[in-house]
Amino acid sequence: MRPMNILMVASEAAPFAKVGGLGDVVSSLAQHLSLLGNDVRVLLPFYSTIGEEHRKKFRPIPAVFSIHLGEEHFARIWEYVSPEKVCFYFLEYDRYYHRDRLYDSGGDGFDDNAYRFTFLCRAAIDLPDFLQWTPDIYHVHDWMAALVPVYLETVARRGRLAKTASVLTIHNLQHQGYADRSILAYGGLWDSLFRSDQLEACGGVNFLKGGIYFANKLSTVSRSYAEEIQWPEGGCGLHGLLRFRSGDLVGIINGIGEEDWNPATDGRIPHGFSAENLEGKAKCKGHFFREHWKPVAADAMPLFVVISRLYWQKGLDVLADILPWVVNGMAVRFAILGSGDASLENHFRFLGECFRDRIWVRIGYDESLSHLLEAAGDFFAMPSRFEPCGLNQLYSMRYGTLPIVRATGGLRESVQSYAGGVANGTGFVFQDLTHQSLHDAIGWACATYYDRPDDIRTMQRNGMAQDFSWKKSARRYLELYGWALEKKNNS
Repeated sequence: MRPMNILMVASEAAPFAKVGGLGDVVSSLAQHLSLLGNDVRVLLPFYSTIGEEHRKKFRPIPAVFSIHLGEEHFARIWEYVSPEKVCFYFLEYDRYYHRDRLYDSGGDGFDDNAYRFTFLCRAAIDLPDFLQWTPDIYHVHDWMAALVPVYLETVARRGRLAKTASVLTIHNLQHQGYADRSILAYGGLWDSLFRSDQLEACGGVNFLKGGIYFANKLSTVSRSYAEEIQWPEGGCGLHGLLRFRSGDLVGIINGIGEEDWNPATDGRIPHGFSAENLEGKAKCKGHFFREHWKPVAADAMPLFVVISRLYWQKGLDVLADILPWVVNGMAVRFAILGSGDASLENHFRFLGECFRDRIWVRIGYDESLSHLLEAAGDFFAMPSRFEPCGLNQLYSMRYGTLPIVRATGGLRESVQSYAGGVANGTGFVFQDLTHQSLHDAIGWACATYYDRPDDIRTMQRNGMAQDFSWKKSARRYLELYGWALEKKNNS
């Protein structure tokens, strides 16, 4: 396959702007596609939250960038070329992107999010003329970039982009992007698109629905999630459209950065280790207690770790409910790092105060501490109600920390469950998210830890041997791009 020109459009890309796994995925995939010989470029907003350590590396493109919405707007483009030769473009427009957060002010989303990301999508369409460079593929991510395929197949279907195809990746179907019908006029889109089989939903415009309808190919971040979203239980109201497009929908599981998440070379942890020698892992556990959980000292109890956004999707409300029951009935400790829903944050703070020697809680996010907890933990609790892919279970297996997960989406696909007495698994998988089933899964892991330590060691090595690199996933995306181009140019 010949090298391709690929333009990714996203609302996040690590390390510049990151709220969740989306930022990691966009950057890592772009880097690996570039290493495979493709010309890969990424467009994202120039948020005011981007740190000065990154800004000082950006170079402004001198010309004024004209964006053709319902009326003409003018912005500025900055660029940065990564060591992997990925070119990042940053769209500067302070009216929309000079905020203290990416999507919200600490609660509901910004009132003008629909306008902010329509602006980004139209900018993505006008960027090739500005650069005098034509992409073969637009790879767009989630609802924030989902209008790009709509533009490609309507107002921009002729000219420079006539043969350019699109791939839309759905990272989380729950977030779809709704706006009033007037957003079409603002974006310079045809009013005739306001139809129930295209962009209209519940009397408004649904960005993701439009992207699903118009994109040449669709992907999700695991095969299991691609199946689940075609049914009412997981389809968030779009299951019928997704089933209609099922022939163009594939699941490609995310990879992880082998360089960033390698316990043998990770500079964020005090002691390196490998599957062959796990001594450093025990030392990391001791370091965590000495530096972060004084005066509690490491002992023979297993350490269960949670690193997560604290939201309903993650099932952590159920964990919070049963934690007193767990720590009163089992010899275990929990370390919880995350932020999100205010009531859940307060619930975990309360538990940390009530059970100071058994439950450690840090509200917020700390990249270095997340690496340390992955290295220090014995188990990683991830009882998600749904999980398109998940990354932390992959990080955990890489660090010999056995995941305890519900059988959904990418969790079901990536974690092989332990079969009692046969240490051929990489974690503990349970079926239904109830208080009793989660309690039993934790008890199952705890009993195995105490009664069958050799099985635990074998499973740790099994998990650390898994190949979750981006190399394999990047090649699958290149195949998908080829199918998208074939469909676009043969239709």
